[in-house]
Amino acid sequence: MNVRARTVEARDGARLNCWQRVPEGATEAVVFVHGSITNARALFATPVADDDSYSWLHAASDLGRGAYALDVRGYGDSDLPPEMDDAPEAGGPPVRADRAANDVADTLATVREDYDAVHLVGVSWGCHTCGRYVERDDPDLASLTQVAPVYKPRYDFADGMDALGLDSVDVAWYTQDRETVRERQGGDDALFEGIWQAQVESNQGIDETTYKAQTGALADWRASCEGDPAWDPAGIDVPTLVIRGTEDEIADRPGSLDHFDELTVDTADYVEIDGGDHYLMHGDRRRDCFAIVDGFQDRAR
Repeated sequence: MNVRARTVEARDGARLNCWQRVPEGATEAVVFVHGSITNARALFATPVADDDSYSWLHAASDLGRGAYALDVRGYGDSDLPPEMDDAPEAGGPPVRADRAANDVADTLATVREDYDAVHLVGVSWGCHTCGRYVERDDPDLASLTQVAPVYKPRYDFADGMDALGLDSVDVAWYTQDRETVRERQGGDDALFEGIWQAQVESNQGIDETTYKAQTGALADWRASCEGDPAWDPAGIDVPTLVIRGTEDEIADRPGSLDHFDELTVDTADYVEIDGGDHYLMHGDRRRDCFAIVDGFQDRAR
């Protein structure tokens, strides 16, 4: 069973891409939402040659759920906002969390037509967009999982930007080049190649060595560092799991614990995976991450 692309029409007519892997007879679904730099295929259906173990869509669907991964506008194969067709300096951050939450909502509305229960999983900036959506719209969800939420982190935002080699948030988009990303990412060559190809072969690709990403996610990151995150955990009214890796320097422990402590729902869990970094789904303990999230979803439904 291969991963297939599906088109979702957003409320304003934009074309959203959603990757899916759906087992026969599934009555539940899970929708995954990516972070600030990577798109849905790179993060959740990573095309590593002869190795599906990096694909969360495969893991979720193999356990019986319909698995979907949304490209928020500006990412992957979804439409790019018009600001990304102009020079970066011509505009400001085009897709902040509240606007992206509309894309999440429209995708969920399409997916839920076919299922009795739908779970939602956000990663990094996906926690901002999913958290905003759940708080704002109070949807009928089976559960919410916030992976590496970057909630009120204790470090200075400028240090985070320096670590990514970026200069400014106050433009519409920025670029990532192969050499810089390869040095920053480290790790397995086959994994890097899969992630990289998923980026440059999408609408984000400029050429084989460069892709672009919109800055709205970075602006939301800055706001969270300044104590003004895009969402309020106390406004979330569905069972919620907060999960991070112990070596995650972006979603730090104090902020992640704050997120958990501010939840008011009856069913809420907090889990740390020893040795994991910001990308648990690509780490050595990825199967543990998948199993923990699946187990929470089983209990929550």
